[in-house]
Amino acid sequence: MDRILRYLSQLERNNDRDWFHAHKEEYRQACGDFEAFLGRLIPALCARDASIPLTDPKDLTFKLNRDTRFSHDKSPYNPAFRAHIGPMGKLPIPVGYYIMVKPGGRSFLGGGLFADMFKDATTRIRDAIAQNGAEWEAVLADPAFRARFTLGGEALKNVPRGYDPGHPQAEYLKYKSWYLEYPVADEALLEEGFFSGAVETFAAMAPFNAFLNRALEGFEMPKR
Repeated sequence: MDRILRYLSQLERNNDRDWFHAHKEEYRQACGDFEAFLGRLIPALCARDASIPLTDPKDLTFKLNRDTRFSHDKSPYNPAFRAHIGPMGKLPIPVGYYIMVKPGGRSFLGGGLFADMFKDATTRIRDAIAQNGAEWEAVLADPAFRARFTLGGEALKNVPRGYDPGHPQAEYLKYKSWYLEYPVADEALLEEGFFSGAVETFAAMAPFNAFLNRALEGFEMPKR
């Protein structure tokens, strides 16, 4: 993690293509370290969550390149190593376990549905919460969950049409996405116990992901 943070910090200070290509060897080393970490993490998650297949870490990571077409920020790279470990690899649905390593205290362990552009997915999860409110509340009330997470997600001002505004989980029916972020300081990444802590954090997240994925059964990603 030390070499990863050093490389990403340098990339953030020198965010241009010339520097990136001149330091390709440092990139390869840091990327190799991140993939090696995932190579340990994936089997540990598989042992606790049967929905997660053993997958080559290279198939779960995201590129550093940024899409700058519609952004005022034209820097070509996002100085972060990211991966999504899900039942279908790095596809956002079914939901899985997300890790981002980014210097400056911006690293986090995440899970759930981050994207709100899939209207069918949003409807399926709202229906599941409306129909299984007690189970949903039990997931959020679990002590291991509450000690680590606060539910995030874009939400409407009002309960959407078709749902009871007086429903006990009405506040959660307003959401369009439901996700978790567990922040990780740079110092914590360097600690010997970070790996085991990450495994435990993802284990506390597993019932939340499982609830969402049961709701999302049958969902098909839009074809490009």
